[in-house]
Amino acid sequence: MKNDSMVCDEFCPHPQMIHAAQDIMPTQKEMSALADTFKIFGDVSRMKIICALLGGEMCVCDISLLLGMTQSAVSHQLRLLRNAFLVKTRREGKSVFYSLDDDHIYSIINQGLVHIRHTSKEENHHD
Repeated sequence: MKNDSMVCDEFCPHPQMIHAAQDIMPTQKEMSALADTFKIFGDVSRMKIICALLGGEMCVCDISLLLGMTQSAVSHQLRLLRNAFLVKTRREGKSVFYSLDDDHIYSIINQGLVHIRHTSKEENHHD
């Protein structure tokens, strides 16, 4: 490899590495769905709502009060999250309660937070 460069000096394939990567590569359909999911995570308002739901189910009114957002804005974001299968609903009389769709969503957010906090500690340690 060239110094400080991401380009090989010469063509130097490593078939075993290529085959190992091919074995774990998602399908094109899976990669597209994954990219779409991470696009949904890429909005601060939606992340606030998801994080609010980490502790359990909540109704639009409670989420709105907690986050200082209008009920209309919360409802709009919840609709997007629901369409992406990131949150689900439960009806109790006239009330609708929202919660994370499954434990995978909790794990994704938790791992992201662990990474952010770990990275933040390293940055502070190097100062």
